[in-house]
Amino acid sequence: MTLPSPSDAVTIVGPRGERIPARVVDSDGDSVDVALMFRPARPLRQDLLKQLTMEFTLPRGRVRLQGDVQLEDRDLLHFADLRPVELRQEREYVRVPSSRPVTISIDHGPGKVLTYSVDLSGGGILLAGPSTLQIGERIPFELTTDKGEAPIRGVGVVVRVDSESRRAIRFERISEVDRRRLVRFIFECMRVERQRQLLRGGPGGS
Repeated sequence: MTLPSPSDAVTIVGPRGERIPARVVDSDGDSVDVALMFRPARPLRQDLLKQLTMEFTLPRGRVRLQGDVQLEDRDLLHFADLRPVELRQEREYVRVPSSRPVTISIDHGPGKVLTYSVDLSGGGILLAGPSTLQIGERIPFELTTDKGEAPIRGVGVVVRVDSESRRAIRFERISEVDRRRLVRFIFECMRVERQRQLLRGGPGGS
């Protein structure tokens, strides 16, 4: 199990979700000493110490650890016998503007609806519509990238509506093959745009 290193920033999460910024003072592979950056709103009683969680970020995602916690000083915590309670994989994707046909299936209304993407990433799509989609709604989709190519299929969830009533869809289920196809298409869009910029005389054009 990978532990944070000395001077790494971590967050101490309390039983009610309160979050205290902290920094690692010492880490020896089995235990971690953490200095709190701010005093907690409530005194850290022994029964509360057992419920504290240490949260930090690794390249593969966000990690939460719990263990035996001792208050060494007013602002110094000693974590030992650590065990993971959560590893949340977090991916970041390049997003590119791209208007492509997207067919979505919705339970209310006509069933299948044709709309268009505004931008694309390996993790989701920003759709031009329809305005009937609600936050939290799950929708099967088919994204057409190139003529003659099979559409990229999956299921997404509406996570945001922007000021122009466009719907942000986060992929919830998509095959790894289709995700790789989408990423290749995105990088091809970036390559084409870069060539256009060079022809115009630079990143800002001329």
